[in-house]
Amino acid sequence: MNEVKNILEDYIINRFTMAIIPDPNKKYSEIIECEEELVVHKRPMDVIDQSCRYFGSSYSGRKEGTKDLVKITRKSPIVIDPANSIYFFPTTSSTKTHCVWLSHGYVKEYSKAKHDNTLVTFINGKTITLPLSVGSFENQLFRTAQLRTIITSRIELEQQKMHKLLLPSEKDVNAIYEQIIRDFQRKLY
Repeated sequence: MNEVKNILEDYIINRFTMAIIPDPNKKYSEIIECEEELVVHKRPMDVIDQSCRYFGSSYSGRKEGTKDLVKITRKSPIVIDPANSIYFFPTTSSTKTHCVWLSHGYVKEYSKAKHDNTLVTFINGKTITLPLSVGSFENQLFRTAQLRTIITSRIELEQQKMHKLLLPSEKDVNAIYEQIIRDFQRKLY
């Protein structure tokens, strides 16, 4: 029995988005979220680009960023929203109409399926079968992990700098106090 799905005109990828799957007629996308499945009247590439723009860039900008960071130019994984750690990767070239986009953070496991396909299991137990080899899927997954690691480490480095600025160590505070006392004593004499 098929469940009725919500039909939307627009959709922005969010923390609950697990996959974006094109329909065979190239007129809409099926969105798989953690708790529900939706249909949006846009192609997957349009959903990806609109979501990138919502978070301050464009698909081409995110793709250029991936190229600069990890030197990947084909089937590029992208960060949709670094603040919420939303990273997606395509199963094939993004220009192909049958390209599926998957959220890196929701892939729990994967295995070989019939006809050299790949069975993907998401962390909530939902599964989809994709028309690509396990090797190709694994390559995309690892490339996305590489991008995610680089961006996450850069964000953490900036957070550490800010933390040090706002909450200096006891040693730094003592040095500041000592400098203030020296300056004050010079003014007194």
